[in-house]
Amino acid sequence: MHEIIHVLTQERLQVCLVKTGPTTPFISSLELRPLKNNTYVTQSGSLNLFARVFFSPGSSFIRYDEDLNDRVWNSFLNEETTTISTDLLVDTSNIYEVPQLVAKTAAVPTNASKPWSLWWTLDDTTAQSYVYMHFAQVENLKADEIREFNITFNGGNPYYNWMRPENLSISTIFGQKAINSPTGKYNFTFEMTGNSTLPPLINALEIYTVVDILHLETEKDEVSVMLNIKKTYGLRNKVTWQGDPCVPKLYRWEGLNCSYSDSEPSLIISLSLKASELTGTITSDISKLTQLSTLDLSNNDLSGEIPTFFADMKLLKLINLSGNPKLNDSVPGSLQQRINDKSLTLILDESQIKKESKKVPMVAIAAPVAVVFALLVILAIFFVVRRKNGKSTKAPRPPSVTPVIVKRETRSSSIISKDRKISYPEVLKMTNNFERVLGKGGFGTVYHGNLDDTQIAVKMLSHSSAQGYKEFKAEVELLLRVHHRHLVGLVGYCDDGDNLALIYEYMANGDLRENMSGKRGGNVLTWENRMQIAVEAAQGLEYLHNGCRPPMVHRDVKTTNILLNERSGAKLADFGLSRSFPIDGEIHVSTVVAGTPGYLDPEYYRTNWLSEKSDVYSFGVVLLEIVTNQPVIDKTRERPHINEWVGFMLTKGDIKNIVDPKLMGDYDTNGAWKIVELALSCVNPSSNRRPTMAHVVMELNECVALETARRKGSEEMYSMVSVDYNLSSASDFAPGAR
Repeated sequence: MHEIIHVLTQERLQVCLVKTGPTTPFISSLELRPLKNNTYVTQSGSLNLFARVFFSPGSSFIRYDEDLNDRVWNSFLNEETTTISTDLLVDTSNIYEVPQLVAKTAAVPTNASKPWSLWWTLDDTTAQSYVYMHFAQVENLKADEIREFNITFNGGNPYYNWMRPENLSISTIFGQKAINSPTGKYNFTFEMTGNSTLPPLINALEIYTVVDILHLETEKDEVSVMLNIKKTYGLRNKVTWQGDPCVPKLYRWEGLNCSYSDSEPSLIISLSLKASELTGTITSDISKLTQLSTLDLSNNDLSGEIPTFFADMKLLKLINLSGNPKLNDSVPGSLQQRINDKSLTLILDESQIKKESKKVPMVAIAAPVAVVFALLVILAIFFVVRRKNGKSTKAPRPPSVTPVIVKRETRSSSIISKDRKISYPEVLKMTNNFERVLGKGGFGTVYHGNLDDTQIAVKMLSHSSAQGYKEFKAEVELLLRVHHRHLVGLVGYCDDGDNLALIYEYMANGDLRENMSGKRGGNVLTWENRMQIAVEAAQGLEYLHNGCRPPMVHRDVKTTNILLNERSGAKLADFGLSRSFPIDGEIHVSTVVAGTPGYLDPEYYRTNWLSEKSDVYSFGVVLLEIVTNQPVIDKTRERPHINEWVGFMLTKGDIKNIVDPKLMGDYDTNGAWKIVELALSCVNPSSNRRPTMAHVVMELNECVALETARRKGSEEMYSMVSVDYNLSSASDFAPGAR
């Protein structure tokens, strides 16, 4: 049994068995299972299942009806791996819908004091892989117990840091880009952090290799045209006319030539139905082949008129209608005009030419066979050169391995309800008549509250606020459909007359600016804390840019909109100014300028063109704040804006003059240089020269790795694996703990 995950590009699926040797191809059965469109999203093609395992001493495998998608999960254990489990229900409502029997058990290392590895080997060392890891805390932890671990790949390359599985709730980690291993061996190591009191765990693991489909399917309208032509002329003897007309290229339909592109569906450029026993008139379906340049209908039994639609087919260069004695020999005037201006050649029988010459003074003359052959050769060379030139202009996209963590889509009813509209009396009850104020801003006041024994934050929109109903509505609509572990979650909202409120999850440690300034108790955020906060905020922003459909621009990224929970985990907040931006060709959206002075992209301010790079600029300013703990604008400095001040200070060549002195030198110097250089690239005046948030996340993970190495006494610098997109083939799965 073989399993492939494939995204349909059209409304139908055609599976073709191709005879490649002396034996006859066969298939015993073919089963189709629908999956959600936002699961197993790749940038490399279709996925071939290599292994899908869970960790249980019981069942050998499970599938439907435990798994509603009928995925087959095989159990795996060895002597160096043991299991823990729970009898309670686990929230498995993230987009991957892991079965309960899978989620309720987890593997932990038998020897908790050593790093734990899961590994496997692929025979094809050029193979590309996607790995999906599922985690849920299935033990009831005591107050002083912490389970936290880092995941590295193939000898220390950072994959995901500070992983804390949520209690009885599945989270899924995967790489946005394919990974490979030059040796064919894939080794993921799980290691406890210094804070952790419990060993790592994993509930399930899915491994796929890339199926490289070289060309996209034929454009769907052209497929319909070819099926209509086949039906009209009863072409049952065309054995090759099955499946997709153009793909695979080696097995395209007889008589067709097609254009092939890496990014566009194939189109038919040449059609030959020579000696195909065609009868009746020339079907108008041919006119719907918009890229057709050569048409050969010779040596058939066609009748009726030469159609006028040939004149409207602008790319059509050659028509061969010879050998059709019943065909009316009259050439339409519009077609004759194209023949006269030499944009089209029409080949007719010699007898038809003589008849036509009596009726029309200017007539197409049948060219000698040698001339026709030369023309066909020239056309063939033209299309080959055009296709090669088209490919050469496309620069390859830079690869990266940026892990993403997918949380559950909806939380338990006490935390989130997508359609929860809360009345004003309920708000009064939650906040105990607005008893405790958490903070104030231009939008209004934020109050502490409780909902079903869960702490919440209630933001009441002031009637005098600059943030009006439009921004309020935008934030509600965004947060009801966007969920990420590093975006503040929306519990509900109040739209009750003049009373507008947003109810969020409670972030116990306030915003990043307060923590940097010491207003939250005077504790200085360590360099390690700052790096992790930067990574988490960047991951939230990167999700808005690349994980949302349509993508979103936050438009107000700043340190006061980065909130910290009780474990100093960072979440991006305040989406009232957020806007979606197009992904089909356009890179900008024109909009009224909005944002906070100091963080506002100068190019956006100047042109009103908004793109995700506007957020990148603002995040670069945040990074400089994290490093320096300086105000964004300080008119007492020689250079008032933090960007200019840092650039000015760097001319002196000493990073110590820039880094927050409260750190007392307790930071990695290489990491400090790296993050300052990254921040300055983010605030480049030209948006085209700024990095993407995916690149920012990757660079920040390397900064985290540098700090981790420093704390371990090592100066080794980790780098991410570079990948190529190639065909893969897999050998046996052999994960193990060692």
